[in-house]
Amino acid sequence: MNNSRTISQINEKIEKGEANIYTAEEFKKLIKKGETPSFEEVDVVTTGTCGVMSGTAAILNFIVSKPGEFIRAREVYLNGVPAYAGPCPNEWLGSVDVILHGTAHSIHDENYGGGFLLKDILEGREVDVVVESVDGKTINNTITIDDITRGQIIGARMAFKNYTAFTNPNSDAVSSIFAATPLEGNLSGLTFSGCGDLNPLQNDIPHNVIKEGKRVLLNGTVGYILGDGTRSSAEKPNLMLSGDLTKMDPYYMGGFKTGQGGEIYDTVAIPIPVLSEEIYNNLLITDDKIDLPVADIKGRHLPLDNTNYQEMWENYDLRPQYNRDKCSSCDKCIVEEICPTNAFEKGSLNIAHCYGCGMCANFCSHDAFDMNTGDVDLEINGQNVNIPIICRQSDRLRGNKLSLKLKKMIENREFKL
Repeated sequence: MNNSRTISQINEKIEKGEANIYTAEEFKKLIKKGETPSFEEVDVVTTGTCGVMSGTAAILNFIVSKPGEFIRAREVYLNGVPAYAGPCPNEWLGSVDVILHGTAHSIHDENYGGGFLLKDILEGREVDVVVESVDGKTINNTITIDDITRGQIIGARMAFKNYTAFTNPNSDAVSSIFAATPLEGNLSGLTFSGCGDLNPLQNDIPHNVIKEGKRVLLNGTVGYILGDGTRSSAEKPNLMLSGDLTKMDPYYMGGFKTGQGGEIYDTVAIPIPVLSEEIYNNLLITDDKIDLPVADIKGRHLPLDNTNYQEMWENYDLRPQYNRDKCSSCDKCIVEEICPTNAFEKGSLNIAHCYGCGMCANFCSHDAFDMNTGDVDLEINGQNVNIPIICRQSDRLRGNKLSLKLKKMIENREFKL
């Protein structure tokens, strides 16, 4: 007999406080312990992922001067980050509409870009605005989030169904968006993306419930699925998502420095209502069954070997422990220089900004950071090699936290399926 249920039936159980709701982390832990809930014992699983999502853009409107001071904007810079004026010209109004790319870099510092700027805005910091108008004027002002009359995030490609790991078999270091610093050669380290069995699309591979128009949590606030993202395919799906920037939580969004400058990370949580046994069976997939291709970072699509997400995540630490007594207060701190999210500054670790990438533990020459990021055994070019995992571009801790928030919102009737 093929069991099934409807959204209405699940919503009715939620209203009565009788629904069995698990986060993906809770559900997968039960599977791994041999205590898998049956189809009848699970109504909703909340999934989550956090990672570098380059397709993120923001549409903003804000006032920069009194009406009549300039005709319309030609160039706009926010903390030096270019924001593209328009599409509405707003002649003589003193306000501007802009589109800001999360991957845009400041004209002053390529490591400061759209992701860091948006986090600064969400944290309430003042932002310097420079507007160069079509009539040759330059307007200088400052704004905060309170001055943004409308802000909307549109992610062109988000929540990828995991991704790829990269290493460098070449002799020379290679700079890439897939590594926080130039990745040294001779298979000296591995960097990867993907939250494994917590990822929304990994848990709903044929898109049975993750569909256009459905509600999600995007960086902590309710957003919507606009459809498939750019470059999405059946094998490598991603989503186009949108939500109100001004309602987002800065913890879940920010900048991430790479070998090619600043990028942006986002966090997405999506509920999976268990309507059928097919949906239930997809939820049973665990990290050890999810392939992770390992590619040459120089060629990106040149496969070297395969591993899986269990090898990336199981029993490894999600955050570093900082031992101040071991810190030598170096004149030039390598950790402060390379930390992708600027979480370590002036001898202090801001754990709220920490991404758990592992760079500090792998690069601090005085071992002031204790964090087991793991290693992986691979066969490359006929040789068995053990490669340390030196950088994660995805953050399971944030993904877990947002999926837990979504679970609580569903239980409290604050989020409807």
